[in-house]
Amino acid sequence: MDASQTYILISIIVLLIIALLVVFVKRNKKVKPLTPLAGLAFGFILAGIAFGDDRRVGYSLMGIGVAITIVDIVRKVRKNE
Repeated sequence: MDASQTYILISIIVLLIIALLVVFVKRNKKVKPLTPLAGLAFGFILAGIAFGDDRRVGYSLMGIGVAITIVDIVRKVRKNE
């Protein structure tokens, strides 16, 4: 296992710990489901991570995911005003 794989493994473990903490803290609170745009953005970001071997493809997919996320945030803010 080289250094980059070790960093990825540590990152996954830390994210799992954070996810478990969030689940236990927000157990009794009502959770809002993901909007379709947020789900799509999440999918693009995961695809960017999965296809990270080719930098152009990986970063492009992640960039698309972030852009969709920003659009979703702006739509939510305007809807609440």
